[in-house]
Amino acid sequence: MSFDIVIIGAGPAGLCFARSLKGSGLRIALVERQEEAALIAPADDGREIAITHHSQRLLRELGLWARLREEEIGALRDAMVLDGNDRDGLMFRHGEAGTEQLGWLLSNHAIRRAAYEEVMALPEVERITGARVEAVRTGSEGAEVVLDNGDTLRAPLLVAADSRFSETRRAMGIGAQMRDFGKTMLVLRMRHQVPHEQVAWEWFGHGQTLALLPLHDAHASSVMLTLAPPAMRELLALDDAALEAAMAARFGHRLGTMSVAGPRCAYPLVGVYAKRFVAERFALVGDAAVGMHPVTAHGFNFGLLGQDLLARELRAAHAAGQPIAAPALLARYERRLRLATRPLYLATNALAGLYTDDRRPARALRKLALGAGARLAPFRRLVMAGLTAEHGGVPAPLRRLRPRIPA
Repeated sequence: MSFDIVIIGAGPAGLCFARSLKGSGLRIALVERQEEAALIAPADDGREIAITHHSQRLLRELGLWARLREEEIGALRDAMVLDGNDRDGLMFRHGEAGTEQLGWLLSNHAIRRAAYEEVMALPEVERITGARVEAVRTGSEGAEVVLDNGDTLRAPLLVAADSRFSETRRAMGIGAQMRDFGKTMLVLRMRHQVPHEQVAWEWFGHGQTLALLPLHDAHASSVMLTLAPPAMRELLALDDAALEAAMAARFGHRLGTMSVAGPRCAYPLVGVYAKRFVAERFALVGDAAVGMHPVTAHGFNFGLLGQDLLARELRAAHAAGQPIAAPALLARYERRLRLATRPLYLATNALAGLYTDDRRPARALRKLALGAGARLAPFRRLVMAGLTAEHGGVPAPLRRLRPRIPA
């Protein structure tokens, strides 16, 4: 079977990329190992995604925002960073950023559902679900994907969006820098007695890292706890009543009583940065290109940015009658995405390393850093600009007029 583009992976980035090509005239095959029923009604994986202003604009353009339910959208008004036993941390207030809020919180499974609903309506996208990729090849004549059902897909361009542990990336001989933080992160939706007031927390305690992401309900949040794997296994073995008491204690009872309101989901903490984003007739998007540590909440935002950059390059090339897999086009995409993501990826890893190091010198250094941040308004505004800016991190010299995505 022949197409213009084959996309491997129907996660949020792959789905948004397919939707971004609506009306382009390009024929697309979307390959996903899950069955379609799991894509139509994704399971709740516990994850809440922080959305920047740029990402919210893209989700509106793509039609996803209109498909979200009111209760699936949480407002991120302000953010607070705490260290150790601090009562008052470093506050990032929306007023300093000149906006009504710093961002939004969306459930990952809600994003997936909305994205798949959009893609299902596209006649130019052939969805191939319940199929595993057995082999991929690219060359001067094009790309070829062999599936376990016996089908072979051919196209001028192959795009991989199959997670930070991308099998397609490895099959194409592209390595990745991986930072295994040696920790496990528990994500759990909880109700709590004290209202969150639409403030997100990042709390670096001794031997643990806590986060709180405010949901639509003032008394419900997504809480995240990072521990060493042995300690996490002990925590996960608790029944709900014991877990509720343990989580309330870990939050220093600052939220009052807490109760479980969603599934327990645990994930290994591994950061990934592909050594190349492109190869001959091949490109990476989403976590397959850049898989972030969640401490700076930019993972999906970078995924949205990358798919948007690539889709606009492809739309422009196809409209001009130029090859969509031209080396110069792919190199331009790689350069722009690397410039937008590499500095924050490195800074995030350094930040995560510093704030999970319980040695005395590290604790003293982060106290100093938070104190300086609390006193320096320009620093706070610079950090908040990453959430509220409309350009999504693309350096100014590389921006250009951007054609509107068809509704």
